Amino acid sequence: DIPLEHTTLDPRDFIAILNYLLTLWEGKGTTDDIDHLGNRRVRTVGEQLANQFLVGLTRMARSVRERLSLREIENPTPHDLVNARTVSAVVQSFFATSQLSQFMDGTNPLAELTNKRRLSALGPGGLTRRRAGFEVRDVHHTHYGRICPIETPEGPNIGLISSLSLYARVNEFGFIETPYRKVVKENEKVRVTDEIVYLTADQEDKYTIAQANAPLNPDGTFKNRYIRARRRGEFPLVPAEEVDFMDVSPGQLVSVSASLIPFLEHDDANRALMGSNMQRQAVPLLKPEAPLVGTGIEEKAARDSRAMVSAEAPGEVVRVTADEIVVREDRDPNDISLLGRSPYRVYKLVKFARSNAGTCINQRPLVRPGDRVEKGDVLADGPATAGGELALGANVLVAFMPWEGYNFEDAIVISERLCRDDVFTSVHIEEFELQVRDTKRGEEELTREIPNVGEDAVRNLDERGIIRVGAEVHPGDILVGKVTPKGEVEPTPEERLLRAIFGEKARDVRDASLRVPPGMDGVVVETKLFSRKVKDERTRMQDKERIAEVRRKGEERIARIREDRDRFLRELLKGRKSGVWRDPEGKVIVGEGQELDEEFLKGVNFELVRPEEGRWTQDGEVDGRVEEVMRLSEGLIKGVQEEVEAEVEKIQHGDELPPGVLQIVKVYVARKRKIMVGDKMAGRHGNKGVVAKIVPEEDMPYLPDGTPVDIVLNPLGVPSRMNLGQILETHLGWAAHKLGIKVITPVFAGATIDEIKDALREAGLPENGKSILYDGRTGEPFDRPVTVGYIYMMKLIHIAADKIHARAIGPYSLVTQQPLGGKAQFGGQRFGEMEVWALEAYGAAYTLQEMLTVKSDDVMGRAKTYEALVKGENPPEPGVPEAFKVLVREMQGLGIDVILGDDQGEWRP
Repeated sequence: DIPLEHTTLDPRDFIAILNYLLTLWEGKGTTDDIDHLGNRRVRTVGEQLANQFLVGLTRMARSVRERLSLREIENPTPHDLVNARTVSAVVQSFFATSQLSQFMDGTNPLAELTNKRRLSALGPGGLTRRRAGFEVRDVHHTHYGRICPIETPEGPNIGLISSLSLYARVNEFGFIETPYRKVVKENEKVRVTDEIVYLTADQEDKYTIAQANAPLNPDGTFKNRYIRARRRGEFPLVPAEEVDFMDVSPGQLVSVSASLIPFLEHDDANRALMGSNMQRQAVPLLKPEAPLVGTGIEEKAARDSRAMVSAEAPGEVVRVTADEIVVREDRDPNDISLLGRSPYRVYKLVKFARSNAGTCINQRPLVRPGDRVEKGDVLADGPATAGGELALGANVLVAFMPWEGYNFEDAIVISERLCRDDVFTSVHIEEFELQVRDTKRGEEELTREIPNVGEDAVRNLDERGIIRVGAEVHPGDILVGKVTPKGEVEPTPEERLLRAIFGEKARDVRDASLRVPPGMDGVVVETKLFSRKVKDERTRMQDKERIAEVRRKGEERIARIREDRDRFLRELLKGRKSGVWRDPEGKVIVGEGQELDEEFLKGVNFELVRPEEGRWTQDGEVDGRVEEVMRLSEGLIKGVQEEVEAEVEKIQHGDELPPGVLQIVKVYVARKRKIMVGDKMAGRHGNKGVVAKIVPEEDMPYLPDGTPVDIVLNPLGVPSRMNLGQILETHLGWAAHKLGIKVITPVFAGATIDEIKDALREAGLPENGKSILYDGRTGEPFDRPVTVGYIYMMKLIHIAADKIHARAIGPYSLVTQQPLGGKAQFGGQRFGEMEVWALEAYGAAYTLQEMLTVKSDDVMGRAKTYEALVKGENPPEPGVPEAFKVLVREMQGLGIDVILGDDQGEWRP
């Protein structure tokens, strides 16, 4: 009964505190649980941003006070006192450097959706990984319907980073609520209603809640006398009268990702965790295919991820191209709010854009001209969606059997058909960037005139030195030509003579072009050039054209607004008696009481009409509506004009670039990746593996009707992992494929074993889901029947081609002079302590000496070895490694004089 605005302590609070402590002393009450969701709240982005904003405003207020107290400025204006940079800097640093600020995971639409629904216990004001104990990470009974017990990372962050459950929402105080159906008691009967109530963890503790699949009669009463229910962390069997609420859905306790796993109830939780995490790593395929066996959430997940294009209003499709869909919308011609809006709505499609993970975002139209669409209908598919459903992988014919040992330890044997038909082919787009800077020695410049480079190497570059779109590129090819001025040197007598004759010095520049890195083949799909105000003739011409286009489009919009305004006004004024209308110079155009007919109104330019005393007609109500139309149209026209000017200003002003940078060029290269040996694949049940062999289609095991299987999985991967969902999916998928249908089996309310058997029987397939298979190489049948069917497999973003790496001569670390590590640095393979032991054990003394000297950090030795290799001589004796010299210097720095010597004399480093 205390209002929420009352935020201070009150005598009643003290009474409540004492009451609680006394009941606790008597052993009746319960102590607080720090991990209870009633004691943990969500701090949303908005709240954290508001706090940062407050910090910024406080700083700004302090600086304003300081400036006022200095009294240096006579008659200060707000502009002199207020510096908005203080606020913007704080907000910028929040988004750029906050621990919780992440680059969005855009591998596929599900990854994007999950990233936005993530909860973290880490970050400012939160826990640290080291201090977080087992209790914080563990699943708590209050997580039910609020936080998913399955989806969490496997590493050090397990339990600290989690996902919101399917129907959970965060209330205004930051507590997570979950929906329940209300149970009412009326006339001795207990009835479940369709009224939905959202409860927080604290509120839920007071009630007894029935499961969503408790059997009900048609009138909403419980069939059974006793109901299995939840009360706090217990699961008692209670009489129906004690039930207060009922779950809304059996799947309400899991997250979006986990609810996409069919037969989740038959999978071990550890494998379900891997399954839900790996779906986020699935690469969008070239030909997306929706699963034969789904859970019904696929369509909702795809729609909510905004990967597809949906109709915003009902209408008829009039034009469809690869880039856009035009819909003529149904509309009321008299609706004043639609003033100036074209009845044709244009939906632009995204073509071959790059996601943050380097996967391809491409939208494909699903509708045809003449189709009728309603609001919310899917117009175009996006990445990893098919027909408006989430489609992360492909349905393939699987056999669970060993095959020549190639599928040992989770390896996967696949058919060549999957390569040939591009079943698991994906498109990846890489971004390359080059900056043109203003250096101490002069400005760098983009050019195709690159020193010491033949015409063949620059044949695909335009006059600015940027590669053309559509060019095929290979490692080492030039993407953008750039030259950097070298330092000034004293010219030789010959150069002086040449300069005296030709007047202009031959500029001394070196090649600093952007080249394709090793292991990268592809096709250039887009180039972008960002530059400051300094522009060449070609860019100026392009800007002129862009400005003209922007102005033309603006004029079109304004003309449409005027046309609509005039139509509305003619409709309102037709047949009315006029007031006195004057033109801007005060001349009377229309006298008092004149009847306004359609012909006359057609010739009136309403912008030049000034009605006397605001009276357009002799009807005040009509005048009010006319004024409203005029006001609305004026506002719209002004808005369009401002937009156009802002756009023109942006084009003329140039791009905002970091200090010292004159131009930035971005080149996007697309590559088509077929599935290959070493690629990681996975199903939806945590059944992951690596492709070990791609077998010709004719050598794969085949069914009695001659159909070769697509993929052979090891049956030993199933029993110990306890993810039987994959077997049930295989059976049901086979039946669904044979019957030509798609099956929905929701989480925790899925198909039973009997229903799967019925489906197999209906499809005319063996009831146990097994079939005799024949060896494709010999034609002989295998000894025993094999489990066969259709399973949904995904290709994950861990692609072998991205991990393959080799180094010849490359960069070295500055201090130790040892090669750098990792593919990104073009580094070498680390030869560590244990590898040294291995060579010692073999007694390979010379190999060991080479590894630790000339192949690593003996600077002189490696130069001489290279020279010896070039000249075809024997390699010299290795010298002293740089690491040893660093150690000696370190000891000398500590004041220890280290001398390396023998009986003959000494050697000082």
